[in-house]
Amino acid sequence: MEPRYDINEVEARIERQWEESGFFNPDICVQKGITPSDAEPFSIVLPPPNVTGTLHMGHAAMLAIEDIMVRYARMQGKRTLWLPGTDHAAIATQSRVEKDILKQEGKNRYDLGREEFLNRVRTFAQQSHDTILRQTKRMGASLDWSREAYTLDEKREYAVRTAFKRMHDLGLIYRGHRVVNWDPKGQTTISDDEIVYEERKAKLITFRYDRDFPIAISTTRPETKFGDTAVAVHPDDERYRAFVGKEYDADFCGTKIHLTVIADPSVEKDFGTGALGVTPAHSMVDWEIAERHGLPFQQIIDERGRMTVENDLVREKKTAEAREIVTEELRRRGLIEKEEEIPQNVATAERTGGIIEPLPKLQWFIAVDKKFKNPAGTERTLKELMREAVADGGIAILPERFERIYFNWIDNLRDWCISRQIWFGHRIPVWYKKSDQRSAISDHEEAYVGADAPEGDGWEQDPDTLDTWFSSGLWPFSTLGWPHFAPNGASRGTPHSTADGASQGAQTGPEHDLMNYFPNSVMETGYDIIFFWVARMILMSSALMGRVPFRRVYLHGLVRDDKGRKMSKSLGNIIDPLTMADKYGADATRLSLIIGTAPGNDIKLSEDRIRGYRNFSTKIWNIARFIDMNKTEISDQRLAIGDQESRISEAHKKYLDDLAALKTEVTAHLDNFEFHLAAEKLYHYVWHELADVIVEAEKEKLRGGTDEEKAASYTVLAQLLIASLKMLHPFMPFITEEIHQIFRPGKMLMVEKW
Repeated sequence: MEPRYDINEVEARIERQWEESGFFNPDICVQKGITPSDAEPFSIVLPPPNVTGTLHMGHAAMLAIEDIMVRYARMQGKRTLWLPGTDHAAIATQSRVEKDILKQEGKNRYDLGREEFLNRVRTFAQQSHDTILRQTKRMGASLDWSREAYTLDEKREYAVRTAFKRMHDLGLIYRGHRVVNWDPKGQTTISDDEIVYEERKAKLITFRYDRDFPIAISTTRPETKFGDTAVAVHPDDERYRAFVGKEYDADFCGTKIHLTVIADPSVEKDFGTGALGVTPAHSMVDWEIAERHGLPFQQIIDERGRMTVENDLVREKKTAEAREIVTEELRRRGLIEKEEEIPQNVATAERTGGIIEPLPKLQWFIAVDKKFKNPAGTERTLKELMREAVADGGIAILPERFERIYFNWIDNLRDWCISRQIWFGHRIPVWYKKSDQRSAISDHEEAYVGADAPEGDGWEQDPDTLDTWFSSGLWPFSTLGWPHFAPNGASRGTPHSTADGASQGAQTGPEHDLMNYFPNSVMETGYDIIFFWVARMILMSSALMGRVPFRRVYLHGLVRDDKGRKMSKSLGNIIDPLTMADKYGADATRLSLIIGTAPGNDIKLSEDRIRGYRNFSTKIWNIARFIDMNKTEISDQRLAIGDQESRISEAHKKYLDDLAALKTEVTAHLDNFEFHLAAEKLYHYVWHELADVIVEAEKEKLRGGTDEEKAASYTVLAQLLIASLKMLHPFMPFITEEIHQIFRPGKMLMVEKW
């Protein structure tokens, strides 16, 4: 062995060797007799990185954790599939091209036209994809690249159109007017989960609409009061009971408005005056109140975030400017009773930073409270199915504390707006015969909904695209061949993978993947997207497959700097995983993200921490080199045939007994997804037991003992080392593979039995 472990040479060579072996593909493992054809399946689909740039430390943590699971399962002899892919990330990718490329050219997407713009976005996405693929391989991820998917490739496009069609036929997808989150800067709708709340100072004013109106209300957005159609109070509020049911005409800053006083239990009696001005067109909460009480709505803000009310004070003014004007007018009229400065969470768009305006728009939605007959044959709503998937034990969430957060999110889930006014993404599979494609289907417009375009002339496809989370919600089964190999929305015939994970003997090949690997064994991802993605995968699988999409959800935390701060360019504290891998090795980088970090907990990371695990790699190399240097012809033969038991000493027996106990503990930790505990015990054993105690104790025999003593010492040390390499392999795959092949030529560690 070389005196120095050459990280870059070894890791590059081992990476090529793994890929050339084909053993990342479970079909090849079966064909070559490494894995029995009836072995228990184990499957993970990679959370697809966005094609908007490069991998960061959060991705590196995800890859390390999932690769631990996958390599452990493969060494256990399971039919192991880890399926890779990338996400087109529609809004994020389009905004990157518009902001970083076209803006520098002094152009916008309309200057290019739809097709030319999409070509530019596709080119950018492909370049990002190629970078991500190289980086993922560099981290040692044992993914089956023969099955790579992309959320916007041809197979996934057909899956998306099929899903839309089937859910539309079930009555789960509809088109209608509702208040949505509108991003005036990005000129598109966004979902509730794509809103970032920023705490800012706001002025809360308490005022009356005019001198004759009997009730004072409080608001931070007086400019929206031109659109009020009611004042709501709590049914139990004695202060206002006499006014409930009465109607009033008010002169609000020179504009006539008609108001009805209503009683609704959603009103907070103790906030402000306990009375709420209801603006149905510009608040989701108020829209729901208006629906319950049959109130009209009056839109007074447009898509540009400007006022449309016929009032010279504010017409065409931006909302922030109109707010100041209206406040000053109310002050001038003597209608303000109280003013105070308060902190307020302002809704902004995650990708553009624009301030969200709730607006009523004609959009496509998924109905989450509508009962339907799902593929399992039961009548349920999507919210009920999503709740039952976890509550009934079909899916276990680790850590368990996130189950409560998951249930709380479901309880507050509104109908999901799935249409976006951007060009990049899955075009909505609806075609219209009328020239006004914005008319509602309910208005008897001739429309066609289908997985394939309609035949004949005169059809025009809906210009909107689908929310990215719609396509990524299909990821656990669209990557496995759905709907091509599941014509009725579920696996063809009886799935080979049974409920308890046992296997009935599977045929190999991607055309059998849905039967072999669905539901996925584990979905591993960051806790910050449990609602964005995890919940939507459960929603889509419940609707289209009638089954849970995976058996377990493992949530990792965020990677922060050593002070606990989020990594960002502005703070200058970003640690690049590829730089660290080149400097200290992918093994050290991976281990730094695992040890000391329990599931769901944030990771504090520094370059010093990674450097420390580089020292551990060096320690492993030096242990192996010392043992290799003391090899003799006799001892090497004994190691090869396992002939050691008849000559074993009491000391050596204790070493092996302790090792057996460690194997049991490490295996239990891995089975329980306690990767940090398994890694910590292995680190402690190799450094402080094998190196500091056992090797030191055997040095004297190796240097001055008889040939028999030398052979016995070498053999037991080699056994301890090889067993340690096996257990360390899921965590540190490169160095363990290299050393194992030195001691066991021709035997690849990644497919050795655990």
